[in-house]
Amino acid sequence: MTAQLDLEIRRRRTFAIISHPDAGKTTLTEKLLLYGGAIQKAGMVTQKANRTQTVSDWMNIERDRGISITSSALQFEWEGICYNLLDTPGHQDFSEDTYRTLMAVDSAIMLVDAAKGVEPQTIKLFEVCRERGIPIFTFINKMDRPSLNPFELLDEVEKVLGILTVPMTWPIGEPGLFKGVYERSTKQVNLFERTVGGQWKAPVSSSSLNDPNLENVINQKDLALLREEVEMVEGLTPEFDAELFLEGEMTPVFFGCAINNFGLENFLHNFTQLAPCPGPLITLDGEVPAETPDFSGFIYKVQANMNTAHRDRMAFLRVATGKFEKNISAKHVRTGKKVKLSFPYRLFGQRREIVEEAYPGDIIGLVNPGIFKVGDLLTAGSPVQMPSFPRFAPEIFAKVTLIDQMQAKSFRKGIHQLGEEGVIQVLWDPKSFVQTPILGVVGQLQLEVFKERMEAEYRCECRLEMLSYHVSRWISGELTHPELQSFAVMYDELERPVALFRNEWHLNQVKEQESHLEFLPHPPDPR
Repeated sequence: MTAQLDLEIRRRRTFAIISHPDAGKTTLTEKLLLYGGAIQKAGMVTQKANRTQTVSDWMNIERDRGISITSSALQFEWEGICYNLLDTPGHQDFSEDTYRTLMAVDSAIMLVDAAKGVEPQTIKLFEVCRERGIPIFTFINKMDRPSLNPFELLDEVEKVLGILTVPMTWPIGEPGLFKGVYERSTKQVNLFERTVGGQWKAPVSSSSLNDPNLENVINQKDLALLREEVEMVEGLTPEFDAELFLEGEMTPVFFGCAINNFGLENFLHNFTQLAPCPGPLITLDGEVPAETPDFSGFIYKVQANMNTAHRDRMAFLRVATGKFEKNISAKHVRTGKKVKLSFPYRLFGQRREIVEEAYPGDIIGLVNPGIFKVGDLLTAGSPVQMPSFPRFAPEIFAKVTLIDQMQAKSFRKGIHQLGEEGVIQVLWDPKSFVQTPILGVVGQLQLEVFKERMEAEYRCECRLEMLSYHVSRWISGELTHPELQSFAVMYDELERPVALFRNEWHLNQVKEQESHLEFLPHPPDPR
């Protein structure tokens, strides 16, 4: 059992892709599935006639808008390695979902647009990875377009993010005229051919940098530039250091074009060799090694209505230690109850299949009858406590009312499930005679998605009334006479008081007046 468990752990890679919107994250996800053999033909991010749709963006609203607004899990095997790719929302309004997903990965691919460099959302997500000690690969995308000089891009990554860069591949051709990559480890020149719409793997021809026949396929100017730049790279950049990489202090850099499949096979080979295996479970009492025989796993996401036929809810569980087996009984640490896990699923976008066993790093879906919440730990061994999952203070607030009161039951169900999922945060006004929910969100797009999903999935047409608050904080301390305060007091789903302020100036003014209270940007830890 121990030998088998060790083998399964060593052959797993669980990772996420992070980027600013429109850097090509969903396209890269789709192309990694193509090269990993999980799909035979890559789909398009936006809908086009006679073209396959992407696997990771499975919701209609994602396909209509061409953006990712929910995370998904995709597992595939390639050359004996089992990959768990956790796709994350690309839009910054859904950062909380992305942050939670990063709690479940062992490494991350940071995608950078070659023309735009390091962008704001990339910086935020990079900092989360750094805080968690997640090793980061850098893939500089869209090299087929006019872009920054490769040396400028490396310099920007180092200066903006404060991390050492080591180019593992180097682009061939001037910016915008991308032909292929030179791979430093093999000292091979890889030239690619386009396929129709990038739907299939790009044919590649390889040769040595000193091969005299290169002059027949690369013009003299590009070949001279390549040899000059490779010489500079070898002389000026540091050697790759696996220890610094695993500590998050160094990032291997790869150049490519996901839409045309250029440079992806080189990247996947290197990723397989360098990415870490599943690490230990982090608890408040220390680390629990993945090799621990007793099964344990944690819920990092819940999703409503993945199966439109059954309208069920799915809880995404990352196996953290030991071997998971179908029908295993585990302790639900938050409630102290024993639960039998009889219907575990392996997920691939929206598709699912029953899984008999799973190992650390794997993501399984559990049908959620309403007992699982984000951050819950399930264990067949001794119960432990995990650190709290991130939650952001909302900045936009709206009162939501149902237009057709005949749908009241479905309305309450939708509010509860979408709040549980994290699409919105639900607050309640204790002074209101009619319990009208107040929605709190980080960005406006969340409200748009909420309205669309309420109509499509719960058949509820809603009216939103925007409120004039733009800052919120959870309250720690004894709150006396909340009805007399100059700020609004609401309560979240766990009945914790939340203060709403007009702006930052209002918050600072209240801090001076109410010095006995503490106003927290994140919920107080219940433990």
